[in-house]
Amino acid sequence: MILTRIKFLRGFMNNKKYPLFILFLVVLIDMIGFTLVIPFLTYFIQDLAEKAGTVDVGNRDWWVGITLAAYTFGQFLFTPVISTMSDKFGRRPIIIFGLISNTIFLFAFGLSGSLWFALIVRFLAGVGNANIAVSRAYIGDVSEPEKLASRMGLLGAAFGLGFMIGPFVGGVLSNPADVIGGIFDNDFWREYPYLLPCIFASLLSGISLILAIFKLPESLPKESRTGVSDSPIKSVKKIFNSLIGIKNLEPSLSLLILINAIYLLSFTMMHATFILFTGMEISKGGLDYSPTMNGYLFAYVGLNGVIIQGGLIRLLSKKFDNKLLMLLGLIISAIGLVSIPYLNPEPFVIILFILTLVSLGSGLFQPTQSALLTLEARDSNVELGFVMGSQEGFGALSRVLGPIIAAFIWKATVESDGFFDYHTVFHICGILMLFAVLMQLKLKLNFQKKIVEI
Repeated sequence: MILTRIKFLRGFMNNKKYPLFILFLVVLIDMIGFTLVIPFLTYFIQDLAEKAGTVDVGNRDWWVGITLAAYTFGQFLFTPVISTMSDKFGRRPIIIFGLISNTIFLFAFGLSGSLWFALIVRFLAGVGNANIAVSRAYIGDVSEPEKLASRMGLLGAAFGLGFMIGPFVGGVLSNPADVIGGIFDNDFWREYPYLLPCIFASLLSGISLILAIFKLPESLPKESRTGVSDSPIKSVKKIFNSLIGIKNLEPSLSLLILINAIYLLSFTMMHATFILFTGMEISKGGLDYSPTMNGYLFAYVGLNGVIIQGGLIRLLSKKFDNKLLMLLGLIISAIGLVSIPYLNPEPFVIILFILTLVSLGSGLFQPTQSALLTLEARDSNVELGFVMGSQEGFGALSRVLGPIIAAFIWKATVESDGFFDYHTVFHICGILMLFAVLMQLKLKLNFQKKIVEI
């Protein structure tokens, strides 16, 4: 499988595919820089909250969820704006704009001295990172229809590798005064314990920027550009129109989109509180993990994602029905998410097992759900772009609401000794997954009915 991946990447080095190889490097380096912040963001916001006088655990951790939501909210609002701007001005300048934004705001985040500054910087970083949709459009511009699906795997590979490498490096570089020592063992790095990974992430984004400026050609010719660009208000209206438009779709399509939205809501709620749990003291039920240790855990999850979506899912989809694999993904995810707050520091192999379940569930669900949605849309003669736009709209809304809902639940329960305590948010994640399972069991796919009839 590894040799296949190497050959796959080498294929982009020839003359015709050279721009795609550069795009792969740009997205990969950018994703590493983006995911670097995952292991330490929770600890950083907690420190800023305590410096501001917020010592109550619930109120302090509430800020973590809000900061996570600020990033996804920026993406939610500006992805359609940036996408339509790329139709007017071309893909290359918009990709470069996003890289400039990341380079600036990743560095600025490490210098945050207040909660509000950190919140604003993360929102602006989310605005800049909305150009991921433009990267997909770039691939569509330079790819023949029969090669489009395989080339979209380019971004998937970049995301998987970035999520594996970024958290590991971010964890290792956090708190360098104590973790690395030497030249970093001084008062400056103790005052800014999370600046080094932010500098490193900013430098990586800067490298991507240089590559894009000097090596990435424009993919959209001037004669193919629309010449018009929607206003921000009109673009936001399009988001909500796509959400409302789901009621006009076939019931099977609507159900697939809603199942995906519930899945993402549950998963982002877990993501917002996972490090809050692992960072808690052992005496309070947590694991007392440092940013470095959490970096290792997220790198492990990323590695699993590369293995599962890079090869395992292909083998399984050949032997089993996609609908069954999607259902198994939901069930496995539910078991994994509910089990998280019951973990103990030892034995460590149990922690790895539960994280394997979480990544396996995700790896089974996401590609099979997308495949079923595509096949059902084609069978129903519905415009695929509208269907995918509706799914993206609901997915973005879930990623915005997930951290906010999780933050409120965590705030209300984390210090409670009753039935509702720090386990509650993970229990709700599992309940949402089970609700998605029940919806999945009611799912009747039209294209499968026709296959059976034939």
